[in-house]
Amino acid sequence: MISVNPATEELLAERQPHDDSEIERALECSANAARAWGSTALSDRTAALIALADLIDHRCDRLARLVTTEMGKRLSEARDEAEKCAAVCRYYATAAAGFLADEPIDTDATRSFVAYQPLGSVLAVMPWNFPLWQVFRCAVPALTAGNAVLLKHASNVSLCALALADLFLDAGLPRGVFQTLLVGSDRVAALIRDPRIHAISLTGSTAAGRATAELAGAALKPTVLELGGSDAFVVLGDADLDDAVANAVKSRFQNAGQSCIAAKRFIVEESVADRFVDSFTAAVECLQPGDPLDEATTLAPMARRALRDELHVQVERALSGGARTLTGCRPSARRGFFYEPSILEYTKPDRSAHDEELFGPVAVIMRAPNEAAALALANATPFGLGGSVWTRDAARGEGFARGLACGSAFVNGLVKSDPRLPFGGIKASGYGRELSRHGLHEFVNIKTIWRA
Repeated sequence: MISVNPATEELLAERQPHDDSEIERALECSANAARAWGSTALSDRTAALIALADLIDHRCDRLARLVTTEMGKRLSEARDEAEKCAAVCRYYATAAAGFLADEPIDTDATRSFVAYQPLGSVLAVMPWNFPLWQVFRCAVPALTAGNAVLLKHASNVSLCALALADLFLDAGLPRGVFQTLLVGSDRVAALIRDPRIHAISLTGSTAAGRATAELAGAALKPTVLELGGSDAFVVLGDADLDDAVANAVKSRFQNAGQSCIAAKRFIVEESVADRFVDSFTAAVECLQPGDPLDEATTLAPMARRALRDELHVQVERALSGGARTLTGCRPSARRGFFYEPSILEYTKPDRSAHDEELFGPVAVIMRAPNEAAALALANATPFGLGGSVWTRDAARGEGFARGLACGSAFVNGLVKSDPRLPFGGIKASGYGRELSRHGLHEFVNIKTIWRA
C-alpha cells in the first residue's frame, strides 16, 4: 500500500497489507459487533452519529489536509467534503426514526406490518476520488440501520482509510462496528464469499462492478453498485449562457475532473454553440494549476501518474477518431501528476466519447441541431448516472430531464449527491441507491410480520 503526494510525487507512506490472520480477526470482530450493534436502541445509534459529526467538525482541517496531501484535491474542496460527511451523519440521526419505524399494513390479520431490520456486516469497496465522502455515503446509512461495516478502500489512500477507522472509534462507536481492511483488490472475492459478509457496496469501474455482481450473485448477497458515468451537460438555445458556462467549468474541472458525476459531454444546441464554446474555452484557459494546499490554485493534479497516462491515451484516441483540440490536451510539464485543462470538440461521430468515461480534466463538446437531437446524443451512451439541462424555461427543462436516461437529472444545476435524495445509476452506471430513505433500505431485511 503506497501513498504518494500527487502534487509533489513525494512518497508519504508504504504499508504492508493485512495478512490472513488479521483479515480473519476483522471478519470475526465485525460479525460479533454487528449482532450487538443491531440490537442497540436506535436512539443510541443516532446519538453516536451526532458524536461522529461533532468530531468531524473538530478535525475538519486535519482531515482536509490529509485528503489533499494523499489524494491531491484542492484544500477547499477537501474541506467541503469533510463538512458533507458531518452533514450526512446529522441527516440520518434526524431521519432514521421515520425511515426505520414499523409500517402497519391493513390486511386480514389482527395486526400486520413491515419491520426494517439489519442484515449484518456490509463490505464497502470504495474508490480514492472522494476518500471521505464515498465511505460516509455508504457507511452511515448502513450503520444507522444497525449493520457493521468493513471498509476496503483504494490502495493509494490508505492513510485516509486508517484515519477513518480512528474517527469512528474516537467518536465512541463500539469496536468492530466500523473497520478498515488494508487489502488489495485480489482479496475482495474471498471477502464477498465469506459467510460473515452479508451485503456489498462498491463504487468503481464497470468492470469491477460486473465482477462484484457475479461473485455476489453466486453467493446470493445483495449489492449496490455505483460505476461511474459519462454525464451529459445539455445547453439549449434559450439557456442563460453566462450561468451555463460558469457551472460547466465547475462541473467538469472540480476535483481535477475526477468525479463520477462530473459533466463530461457538453451537448450544445447549434444556435448558441459558438458563443458557448468561445466563453467556455476562455474560462477553462484561466484555470490555474498548482499546489492544492494553496487557496489560489484552481486546478488540482490527478491522483496518480497511471491515471494521467491513461487519460492521455484516451485523448489521443479521440483526436485520431475525429475530435479536434480547442485547448490543452496534453500532460503538464510541471512536477506532479498534472494534466492541462483541456477541451475536445467532436466534428464527426465517434463512439469513444459516448462509450468511455474521461476521468480527468478534459471536456468534450458536441453540437446538436435541435432539442430532440440533443436528447438523443445525451442518451447515446452505455452509462446512466447523471445529467443536466440548461434552459430559461423551467417546464421545458423538466420535460427534458424526464427524458434523460439516468439516475439523477438536474435542471439549471450541477449534478450532485445530497443526503435527502437517492443517488445511483442505471445501465453501465450500476444499480441500487445510496442516501435518503431508499439508500438506508438497501441493506435491511424488509420483513413482513403477520399476527392472527
